[in-house]
Amino acid sequence: MSDMISADLVDLDLSAETKEAAARALAERMVARGRVTDLEGFLSDVAAREAQMPTGLDGGIGIPHCRSEHVTEPTLAFGRSAAGIDFGAADGPADLVFLIAAPAGADDAHLTILSALARQLMNAEFTAALRSVGDAADAAALIRGEDPAPADEPRAGAEPVGESTGDTTSETAAGGPGEKSGEEKSGEEESGAEESGGEGAGESGRPFRIVAVTSCPTGIAHTYMAAESLENAGREAGVEVVVETQGSAGFTRLDPAVIAAADGVILAHDVAVREKDRFAGKPTVDTGVKAAVNRPGELIGEVRSKAARGEVTAADGAGAGGAAGADGATPVGRGGESGEGYGTRLRTWLMSGVSYMVPFVAAGGLLIALGFAIGGYEINKAPSVMDHFVWTQADSWAALLYQIGGVSFAFLVPVLAGYIAYGMADRPGLVPGFVGGSIALTIDAGFLGGLAAGLISGAVVLAIQRVRIPAALRGIMPVVVIPLISSAVVGFLMFVVIGKPIASAQEAMTDWLNGLSGANAVLLGALLGLMMCFDLGGPVNKVAYTFATAGIAVSDPSDSAMKIMAAVMAAGMVPPLAMALATTVRARLFNAAERENGKAAWVLGASFISEGAIPFAAADPLRVIPSSMVGGAITGALSMAFGATLRAPHGGVFVVPLIGNPLLYLVAVAVGVCVTTALVIVLKGLRRPVPGATAQGPGGGTGPSAPSGAKQPVAA
Repeated sequence: MSDMISADLVDLDLSAETKEAAARALAERMVARGRVTDLEGFLSDVAAREAQMPTGLDGGIGIPHCRSEHVTEPTLAFGRSAAGIDFGAADGPADLVFLIAAPAGADDAHLTILSALARQLMNAEFTAALRSVGDAADAAALIRGEDPAPADEPRAGAEPVGESTGDTTSETAAGGPGEKSGEEKSGEEESGAEESGGEGAGESGRPFRIVAVTSCPTGIAHTYMAAESLENAGREAGVEVVVETQGSAGFTRLDPAVIAAADGVILAHDVAVREKDRFAGKPTVDTGVKAAVNRPGELIGEVRSKAARGEVTAADGAGAGGAAGADGATPVGRGGESGEGYGTRLRTWLMSGVSYMVPFVAAGGLLIALGFAIGGYEINKAPSVMDHFVWTQADSWAALLYQIGGVSFAFLVPVLAGYIAYGMADRPGLVPGFVGGSIALTIDAGFLGGLAAGLISGAVVLAIQRVRIPAALRGIMPVVVIPLISSAVVGFLMFVVIGKPIASAQEAMTDWLNGLSGANAVLLGALLGLMMCFDLGGPVNKVAYTFATAGIAVSDPSDSAMKIMAAVMAAGMVPPLAMALATTVRARLFNAAERENGKAAWVLGASFISEGAIPFAAADPLRVIPSSMVGGAITGALSMAFGATLRAPHGGVFVVPLIGNPLLYLVAVAVGVCVTTALVIVLKGLRRPVPGATAQGPGGGTGPSAPSGAKQPVAA
């Protein structure tokens, strides 16, 4: 650990006001030590990691971190802020900031040491000592685990973080340093549980046993802090907790016997859990990794409640090859923090449905559009290819493509409803969700009916799961009882209670769209353009996209609906194309990594993949996002004004032959791209860069870093 942090990597008077400025101030110290080769490239990687999930923790701690190709060796910088800096923690700003930098190919030993530091941050005495230390050298020594105090005055809480063994499985029940042997520990825990009145007791008076998995996108900090937090909460509750940390240094699988003996499972993760099927058939709490850091006691209480009610994951659940298990994905609705409001959870559930629906939209829409391109717009009146298909006639092939696309489109509303319910209630929500979505189509309630059916289905299943069930019936609950009761309830509500009002609302919205013209249409195009460029593939972007695809997901879409689709796709192409153009005409304003991303952005933008601009927005949001929104709004408004139409929901420039008024459509895209490019160049040109951080050398690469002590004012 001695080579990871030293006194010149410590700032006890960190004056930064924002997390970006704090990361920059600490990163400059790393540059001065030669630990970081490209300041802007490294900060871009830090910002990209921050965009995945805020790195603020309860207790006044911020841990921005990343793995980056611009880092030469694992390095830690520490800053202490008197005013506090907002890193997104629920309890307020952070006064202790740790910037952790790991090389893209860091070795396991170094990552294990960093993970040990992450565990130490859960030690209140350790953080208290950091808040009171008065010398940078003492702070560095404390972090390294070297006590700067005299030998007869040991500092509390300063467990050496460099003494970790490298075994990524938790030491709580495996006999790590300072722990009793397995037999002694088990006996003491059983005794403790009995003395406390059996609060943590499982079967036969033994402690309630929990196995857990923690993992985060980087696998350096949150993974191990969550493990430490769960272990501490387990000890306080008299519960035996064994944690498998799936970090950057790999992971050691829990003993199958330990898993078999567990009474419950906690999966705290922001990336897919590896080999998740090992935990099937047990009461499981599936949540985000920060939930385990901030509220471990609640998670332990929740899994114990599920065990008491007999709620278990299906033996052939998602992790064992179920609908969501091919890649280890989990319902997106379970990463919520305790402070999240209903609006945030609702948005998450809706995005679950939309994300599964989009492939059906893309496949079906493109097939229908190809059918129109080959056979003309009268192809929708062609007879079924089952009755009439001539191999040598283009019209027959056009009819085939159109009819396949129509079948794909017919799944949109059921898939939307089914996976909204899945996001809320996991696999038991799929059956009533699909049934409710199909009913929405039957009664002409459309997408609004699908949204309602999905939410109702999830709520009904969650309500059923809260009912105490006799042990003899638990085996048939997921395959018989829940699908039967939930489908009946959802069907009754959709057919008899809310179906007609929703169908009327859907019809009213369709009539309103059909009546749009002139200035109203242009304003709608500008609004949709703003939404498409606001978060570049995020929830707001998806709302605009779903609104557009809902209009064309019928056999005979209106002219207004096709204009809206055209405006949405045009605006979504603007940000990545503009970033690609900006890196070409003003390369010196961007670091090497951004210039490489700019090359890929040409293809991504041309393909209508707005996410191609995310690396630029994450590194410089205050300049990139507003510029993109202005260009997107102009493009959306121009597309509507030009009367461009689009029958395909995706494809970018590759479906230009299917666009009505294609030349004016391309003009609208080009104008937006040029406006965004100009704004980004102007705003970035006003920034005063760190000398040498992005200067191009003779070969076009980045020049030398700023020398030590050459502090220059920089823009945020």
